[in-house]
Amino acid sequence: MIPLVDLEAQYQEIKTEIAAVIDEVLCSKAFIQGKYAAAFEKEFAPLQHCAQAIGCSNGTSAIFLALKALGIGEGDEVITTPNTFFATVEAICHVGATPVFVDIDPDCYTIDPSLIEAKMTGRTRALIPVHIHGNPCRMDLIMDIARRNDLKVIEDCAQAHLATFHGKAVGSFGDAGTFSFYPGKNLGAYGDAGAVTTSDAELAEKIRLLVDHGRDTKYTHKIVGYNHRMDGLQAGILTVKLRYLKQWTALRQRNAGLYRSLLKDVEGLKLPVSHELASHVFHLFVVQVPERDRVLSYLNRHGVAAGIHYPVPLHLQPALSYLGYQEGDFPVTEHAARHMLSLPMYPELSGEQIESICELLKSARKNRKT
Repeated sequence: MIPLVDLEAQYQEIKTEIAAVIDEVLCSKAFIQGKYAAAFEKEFAPLQHCAQAIGCSNGTSAIFLALKALGIGEGDEVITTPNTFFATVEAICHVGATPVFVDIDPDCYTIDPSLIEAKMTGRTRALIPVHIHGNPCRMDLIMDIARRNDLKVIEDCAQAHLATFHGKAVGSFGDAGTFSFYPGKNLGAYGDAGAVTTSDAELAEKIRLLVDHGRDTKYTHKIVGYNHRMDGLQAGILTVKLRYLKQWTALRQRNAGLYRSLLKDVEGLKLPVSHELASHVFHLFVVQVPERDRVLSYLNRHGVAAGIHYPVPLHLQPALSYLGYQEGDFPVTEHAARHMLSLPMYPELSGEQIESICELLKSARKNRKT
């Protein structure tokens, strides 16, 4: 079986370094935040072209913390995309704001900037563009809209570590960028972890207070905060893996290039597209294919663990039915949700494996009755 993601293969390459840093953290007893979290923050921030990174408990809390620190709350509206994981909108709901959806670009699957201003009202306070699959949004157009309308921008970079637009790293365009280090991400911990990036010193200070019970010293609490701290073990592990991130990203891009080469002439297959100024980092390699569920079943039966992200768009999720959206409201997103298929993608994926996957995909397209 060729897995969708092979965490074991990556671990085997770095297990000696991982074991060493785990032992170091355990001996130091710096289990919550501390020097390992600080060291990771110091190394991660410049890679994302930001002055500061604030480690936190996970990617969902990163979005929540950024919203809270920017003062987004009850009565506010936040515009985002229905084509993302539920956590993006969950954070909006948790601060008391109302999510407002905008359909996606049919080629890049990211939010369509040309549709944003039509959805704005007097209550719109922020935009959350999502760099889905590792594909950067049109941040030039989005930032222009934000500046003209005095809106805050929080970039959801959960799948886009090291992705760039026009040479500038995602997470550095808006007021804040939010990252997930869930194990399967391009930079993944061995548990949950996240971070917020920003070059706004005042915003960074607010987020640091919110992360750790609102305190700036052990028993002085300046505000009522939360417990969203990064732990030392995850920080140490992430610091080791950070050394390899550029190499792993290049391998993902190489694998994507091989997929493109082998699948370019397959009838009815739509390959990933990114803007000419964007550097896609391929957290996922997503194609659109007719009869998606049949093709998926065929691949799975023949030893390829392909998958689907995300079959139910956010506007059709039962938990968000109170927003009043209906099927047909976002036709591009809905069409993509019915046809998108995620093929295996990770740095350790071999050329032979990719060739095998592509041959099976071609066979699935030819053999319509299987």
